[in-house]
Amino acid sequence: MIKVLGSRRIGNLIGFLACAGMLAFGYFLQFVVGLEPCPLCIIQRLFLAAVGIAFLVAAIHHPARRAGAGIYAGAITLFAAGGVAVAGRHVWLQHVPVEQRPACGPALDYLLSAFGPIEGLRRVLRGSGECGVVDWTLLSFSIPEWTLAAFLAFMAWSVVLAMRD
Repeated sequence: MIKVLGSRRIGNLIGFLACAGMLAFGYFLQFVVGLEPCPLCIIQRLFLAAVGIAFLVAAIHHPARRAGAGIYAGAITLFAAGGVAVAGRHVWLQHVPVEQRPACGPALDYLLSAFGPIEGLRRVLRGSGECGVVDWTLLSFSIPEWTLAAFLAFMAWSVVLAMRD
């Protein structure tokens, strides 16, 4: 029983379920509580979904050798590193004094349609005023701070799984 619970497949499934739970909680906050996500929140959700899908594919494929598990760990780490970068930027914006924050910008769909995906993404990553507002906290940490910690945990978890036999 302990060997089954300690397997890479179960570990990857746990990673997927954690990502799915975080996404579900984000959608709960959006649609039930009424918190509207800023553009950086949406990008973090995309990275979280990519990490979750990578965990799911790793659980389904379940490579027998460490090299295969290492490839999945590399993909998960890559997606999670992108999430760390975006969440880190978001946390930074939340800690910048209000008078130094960038002005609130247009919505994400407008930026992507007006400027294209590359320039629109560049403008989103610069952040805007609405990304600096803290609407919800748990144990005095904002959603981007929790997301940043989760991305770091997913990176570590994927490496631990890849090292297992």
